[in-house]
Amino acid sequence: MENYEELSLVWQSLKSLSSSNTGCWIVWISLLLIFLSLIHFLTTLLPILSDNGSLLLEYLFTSVPTLNLDVDPSIVSDDGLASSKSASTSTSTSTSTSVSLSSPKHPNKICCHDPSTLQLLGTVEAMTPTRVDELCRLASLAQKSWNQTSFAQRRLVLRTIQTYICDHIEDICRTSSRDSGKPKVDALLGEVMTTCEKIRCINANGEQWLRKSMRPTGPMMVHKTAYVEYVPYGVLGVIAPWNYPFHNMLNHVISGIFSGNAVVTKVSEHTSWSATYFTSICREALRVNGHDPDLVQTVTGFGESGAALVNSKFVDKIIFTGSPAVGRKVMAGCAPILKPCVLELGGKDPMVFCDDVKIESVVPWAMRGCFQNCGQNCCGVERLFVYSSILQPFLDTILPRVKALRQGPPLATCGHDGDVDCGAMIMEGQIDIIQSLIDDAVAKGATLHTGGKRNPNLHGQFYEPTVISGITQKMRIFHEEVFGPVMCIIEVPNDSDDACVQLVNLCQFGLGSSVYSASQSRAMKIGSRMRCGMFTANDFGVNYLVQSLPFGGVGESGFGRFAGPEGLRACCLERSVVKDRIWGIRTTIPSPIDYPIDKQKGLGFASSLIRMFYCEGLGRKIGAIVGLIKYG
Repeated sequence: MENYEELSLVWQSLKSLSSSNTGCWIVWISLLLIFLSLIHFLTTLLPILSDNGSLLLEYLFTSVPTLNLDVDPSIVSDDGLASSKSASTSTSTSTSTSVSLSSPKHPNKICCHDPSTLQLLGTVEAMTPTRVDELCRLASLAQKSWNQTSFAQRRLVLRTIQTYICDHIEDICRTSSRDSGKPKVDALLGEVMTTCEKIRCINANGEQWLRKSMRPTGPMMVHKTAYVEYVPYGVLGVIAPWNYPFHNMLNHVISGIFSGNAVVTKVSEHTSWSATYFTSICREALRVNGHDPDLVQTVTGFGESGAALVNSKFVDKIIFTGSPAVGRKVMAGCAPILKPCVLELGGKDPMVFCDDVKIESVVPWAMRGCFQNCGQNCCGVERLFVYSSILQPFLDTILPRVKALRQGPPLATCGHDGDVDCGAMIMEGQIDIIQSLIDDAVAKGATLHTGGKRNPNLHGQFYEPTVISGITQKMRIFHEEVFGPVMCIIEVPNDSDDACVQLVNLCQFGLGSSVYSASQSRAMKIGSRMRCGMFTANDFGVNYLVQSLPFGGVGESGFGRFAGPEGLRACCLERSVVKDRIWGIRTTIPSPIDYPIDKQKGLGFASSLIRMFYCEGLGRKIGAIVGLIKYG
């Protein structure tokens, strides 16, 4: 009935729109999109569902529980926090705008601030190692029963989470915006859409990816059945970064619990305020479906809390996303007890514009790649390679677009309207890092076209959208991660594909990459020579929206994968299993090689056995059979 009412409202809206010429076009476009969505459903989802009829029935006839969460006013209202003097609109050029994560007034607490207004959002517990270990113990206990659940039960929990997300998009985007300073559109694309696609993909494919993987046995073991099974590790410890607080927490919860694990996530101290709300979604989804909510735990705190998670005896594997420097510390913490880990350590991703591109068509991709989430993306565009013959036209086109970007607080709070393109920097210290890289590049000959400094007209943690060209290998910005709203343009000399590939591969990072060319085969040829974990031809960032693909890199970008079957299986121990193929037929040890061994017969029998299976000539095989009879 609820779905019928929703369809009726959509139809009434389309009818009202069709009364005008413009509305008529909107109606036809809407119907076309619906038709294309139906085609996509028939060509992609139905084949998957047809492999497992019970999955189709499960989706059609299993009702999804509703979550009722008490949400703080500061989440459901843009101006839910009282505006303070320090957070009001300011045109001061003072740079004394930093805030402290700790305060004598709040011992053993993290002080959470909105990076765009510097409002104090509240405090959360800075957990001690003892407290962290206790949460890990509770998660381990909950996993014992969760490990016995069916895939259908796990899917229902994820469907419950997804239903809540779809019904509360605005609340989730607003919460992410307030905690991380990003515009709500960036939150919608980077937080909500990616999470929903992750759940859809895991629910549609996860059971198949975790099925037993049958393996060939070879002629000697033809009477055996061999396979690999995927067994949950137990408790996954996740250390999440601060750039996407909603998705970075749920990302590993989704794959972790679906594969039968408990998940304990250490969220960043810079975006801990939203963790309570986001965690409650997962825990309540478990509770309403009859499972122990302790399966999902969240750790808040500083470095010692993260170290405690790594060191906990209840945690079986660590998944870390962050900087190479901290990643090395995590790996060092895992080493003494040989705890496995996955390290996703960011990137210095290249975007290449060949000389045959249409400039007006690639400029939007450069803008999105460099300035989405204020450049705070591990697979954001950090190096823009532009072929020499189109460099000047490209600069002439891109500069007005960058200068027109609106920057400010992303919510309608503290006197602002929230109508912005570019938000704030989440971490105050990152502004100093960016400035150091820009200053170094300019001192060594780079051309600064726009930006290149902290925004003097805004009170929060804002760095101006920046365009800098003439970047060379001798500059730090060529090699070091910026993680900010900076478009670094590198000229490709003589429009040479070979020179382009050489320049791209000079960097020690190797996460993602993209190449734009009028010829897809040319783009693919260039991409095939890049040292990276992911590549896209004539597109950007879509690898992550194809959740059946593994995500990860090489070199300074780390190792291991999440997403795709590789990522889901990485949540499990790969166990090799061999059993009898036919009842009553078992392996026995032939007497010549049974203890005590007759040396002469044993060597003759074993040699004949090897020749029978591995010699290629028929005559030699027959001779080997004679040897088996002789020595057996």
